[in-house]
Amino acid sequence: MSSKRDVVFPADRHDLYELHRYSPAIRSNGFLFVSGQVGSRKDGSPEPDLKEQVRLAFTNLNAILAEAGSSFEDVVDTTIFMVNPHAEFETIWEVAADYWGEAPYPTVTAIGVTWLSGFDFEIKVIAKLPE
Repeated sequence: MSSKRDVVFPADRHDLYELHRYSPAIRSNGFLFVSGQVGSRKDGSPEPDLKEQVRLAFTNLNAILAEAGSSFEDVVDTTIFMVNPHAEFETIWEVAADYWGEAPYPTVTAIGVTWLSGFDFEIKVIAKLPE
């Protein structure tokens, strides 16, 4: 059994993976574990507009899911991080609804944090890979 990680990179990856030394996603035992995705531009800088930052985070997430032959429909668990949840949750959730799909929904845990390296929103997921 190989100990090598089965890494999934999106076709158009941004610079944060190399800068911060992490993998976008790892396939393991029929699941895809996706690192937290932020609304980063190609150079790794944050998209300044909150709604656009959330859209870009989902675009980055969906690119990784697609590269693994998956989609948000296969997501079983999500964790959302927000720097300012009291002021921004409603805006974030309004945009997220465009990507969330229909019931039954994945599980979700939302966490308020003090720092996301210049970003306001981050989403990480676990998806069940298609057979």
